[in-house]
Amino acid sequence: RFDLVITPQHDYYPLTPHGQRQIPWFLRRWITPRRPPARHVVLTVGALHLADSAALRSAASVWHDELAPLARPLLVVNIGGPTSSCQYGAGLAKQLIAMLQNVLWSCGSVRISFSRRTPEKVSKILLKEFSSNPKVYIWDGEGPNPHMGHLAWADAFVITADSVSMLSEACTTGKPVYVIGAERCTWKFADFQKSLRERGAVRPFTGKEDISESWSYTPLNDTAAAASQVMKALAARGWTIDA
Repeated sequence: RFDLVITPQHDYYPLTPHGQRQIPWFLRRWITPRRPPARHVVLTVGALHLADSAALRSAASVWHDELAPLARPLLVVNIGGPTSSCQYGAGLAKQLIAMLQNVLWSCGSVRISFSRRTPEKVSKILLKEFSSNPKVYIWDGEGPNPHMGHLAWADAFVITADSVSMLSEACTTGKPVYVIGAERCTWKFADFQKSLRERGAVRPFTGKEDISESWSYTPLNDTAAAASQVMKALAARGWTIDA
């Protein structure tokens, strides 16, 4: 019914043979498998977002005075919240604390951010453990959100597996991205984690890492690729837009 559909690959997962087997039988007739997808369907690796190179350059400038002086390497820890397909709670928070304690020796600075979905019981556990540690800063939700500044200035990331958006943004930077909790994900969320690992964009966080050791991969460029497909579709109809 649409001329162009742009969607993350993991949202197409229910249409794959493996995804079909995980759908309750009474719902299967409403989902028509098609592999490969039709020509008008564009599959991205992750979510579309605003954290492109221009936005990160701007954020680097805006957050320079606060983040540039920090001791390096700077590890940014982004914590989301449990979903029906990525369930976790206090247990994962305690696991994360133990792992971060093990890698602190290799960090110059650590900055931790919670999302709106982070359960209070999770944030309280981390606040209690790290609030007095001079190496660790925890954003409490007050004042400007440092998220874009973190993307621009971080040397590495640790991100909970539930957040497709935070992982997609971090993997745009080409910097090391470590994931915690991926083993707790099911269905299309597990498929998304698998696709990132196969691209070499993420690695599981084990607590044995030396954060000063860098590694690289081809950064995700989904937003630009999707925009290119939109412009091609418009051009086929004789329309143009300013790039």
